[in-house]
Amino acid sequence: MDNLFLEIAEEKMDGAIKAFEGSLQKVRTGRANPTMLDGIDVDYYGSPTPLNQIASISIQEGKTLVIKPFDRNSVKDVERAINASDLGLPVQNNGDVLRVSVPALTEETRKGYCKDVDKMAEEAKVHVRNARREVNDDIKKDKSIPEDLSKSYLEDIQKATDKYTAKIDELAKAKQKEIMTI
Repeated sequence: MDNLFLEIAEEKMDGAIKAFEGSLQKVRTGRANPTMLDGIDVDYYGSPTPLNQIASISIQEGKTLVIKPFDRNSVKDVERAINASDLGLPVQNNGDVLRVSVPALTEETRKGYCKDVDKMAEEAKVHVRNARREVNDDIKKDKSIPEDLSKSYLEDIQKATDKYTAKIDELAKAKQKEIMTI
């Protein structure tokens, strides 16, 4: 009999890892990265549209994002959306192209971002542990599972939990190293 409980737990834990990786991409490292603009929606002809669907985003000289909207009429809307976001980065409008300069981070700012990464990592671990708890509760409630098999399932799920929390720690350390690298 396959351990379906383990598959369910791992599926939920994979979701926590993917969400954690997505949130890590949005943390500034001092270098320009197009993923910094993910999550910015532009009011494009009355409907919110993701920025990367209405403009090409490229990196220039490692410190500047160049945003070229496919529709020249939407340049002002894109500029407005970037300014309204919580990035806090200066936007220069050159008519049909926008430039977003990413300033170098100070030591204090880098340490603050590392603390933010720690918080995100802890939240991801909480999600992993919640997945473990939910599946463990399901195993304990299912009276059709023999006790020895139940214990085996619980051990397997704990091993998976340990593996996923180690992966979160590994991702967090790598991101912190990237942040602290000048």
